[in-house]
Amino acid sequence: MNAAAPNRDVAPVAIKILVAGGFGAGKTTLVGTVSEIRPLRTEERLSEAGRPVDDTDGVEAKSTTTVAMDFGRIDIRSGLAVYLFGTPGQDRFWFVWDELAQGALGAIVLADTRRLEDCFPSVDYFERRGIPFLVAVNCFEGAQRYPADQVRVALDLGEHVPVVLCDARERDSVKQVLVEVVELALTERQSVYS
Repeated sequence: MNAAAPNRDVAPVAIKILVAGGFGAGKTTLVGTVSEIRPLRTEERLSEAGRPVDDTDGVEAKSTTTVAMDFGRIDIRSGLAVYLFGTPGQDRFWFVWDELAQGALGAIVLADTRRLEDCFPSVDYFERRGIPFLVAVNCFEGAQRYPADQVRVALDLGEHVPVVLCDARERDSVKQVLVEVVELALTERQSVYS
């Protein structure tokens, strides 16, 4: 056997990453931007019945909402695939999170600085469950930009939680966020088993 030949008997590795954050933070956009397959979306139109419970301040143009999950897939390298599961952002759909979180290696908390308080529940969720996560600040057009260290202070995050800036509409930006969260999750996993 040629020593340089790849080992075709090695099973591919799949990593599950959650994408969470507040209503309108850009989770569906992020998953769709980077997915190499047609993403699965469970979006429904916002309704009059939901108006009393759906806070659309700051995201007035939003007309749909994720009611179960978004799903996408990307190959990071040969034999390493990342499965992305976007969580619903509204309180009334949080019962889905526990199912989606099973088997997750890490998570992205997508933050919108116009509604930064909306990502506190996501941060709390992953901290309580010990799931490694980073905060990715989605830099919306027209929104005030803040340095990552100011976002860290505003969210009261420890130094071990990375905070990065991104544009959920830009494939290269999202890929960089994915690389960082995968590296974070693998590093934390290795430290547990060392």
